[in-house]
Amino acid sequence: MNRTVAFVGLGHMGGPMAANLARAGHRVLGHDLAPEAVEAAGRAGAEPAGSVTAAVREADVVISMLPAGRHVLDLYDEALTAARPGTLFVDCSTVDVADARTAHERARTAGMRSLDAPVSGGVVGAEAATLTFMAGGGEEEFTEARPLLEAMGRRAVHCGGPGAGQAAKICNNMILGVSMIAVSEAFVLGESLGLSHQALYDVASTASGQCWALSVNCPVPGPVPSSPANRDYRPGFAAALMAKDLRLAAGAAKAGGVHTELGTRAAELYAEYAEGAGGERDFSAIVGTIRERSGEVT
Repeated sequence: MNRTVAFVGLGHMGGPMAANLARAGHRVLGHDLAPEAVEAAGRAGAEPAGSVTAAVREADVVISMLPAGRHVLDLYDEALTAARPGTLFVDCSTVDVADARTAHERARTAGMRSLDAPVSGGVVGAEAATLTFMAGGGEEEFTEARPLLEAMGRRAVHCGGPGAGQAAKICNNMILGVSMIAVSEAFVLGESLGLSHQALYDVASTASGQCWALSVNCPVPGPVPSSPANRDYRPGFAAALMAKDLRLAAGAAKAGGVHTELGTRAAELYAEYAEGAGGERDFSAIVGTIRERSGEVT
């Protein structure tokens, strides 16, 4: 069944996601603070909406993809008063678990329904409609949203109640951040020992070192032609976003009294990298920092 969807946040991720919904036959009312993003979404099949109110008042479902929790909560403060009662709100941003739960509560109080449904897969996944969605909220809401999620991605997983999607996202990305650093360190060590990138890849990708950071997003050029390392580290998933996700994970760990030594250290390394020249590069480009600190400048 085709739906009318308000899509708020049409950036590098949201724009392609909205385009895929329109391509699947849904009516998409798109809004963003950047006029060029709205224009691009219009060329991809969305109907430009000049305001949040204009976007949501006709919608069956409101989907958001925004930078941080404060932006989501600000959107909900505005949108919940304009939407029709019972509208389903689906936030695909990556935010703090506490902010996600606050958004759920505000939606419930306003007579709406909601999911937190952050994504994994980066810009490439958003463009190719191969994202993975991690959803938190009610089973009924997830069932209703699932056809829309599947129009934008390859897989949607119901992780539990409010905030569970965000919890799954930050745990997953803590694994990814730590593993990318480990893979990068291994390649730099291999360089110092005279081992070629291809030889290390051929061994590790079929042995116990195999992981996504190696086999899909390999941090050195050559072994995986589609990895950002072969495109001068133009981001599929920017280091600044990894730094944000690791900061959220480290904050949640601290609040919960959970000892995450590697996760916390990864958050520190990516924060330092993203604050410098690495913020707009792919997160795998951190291999360059490891190499430089090791005295191996290419």
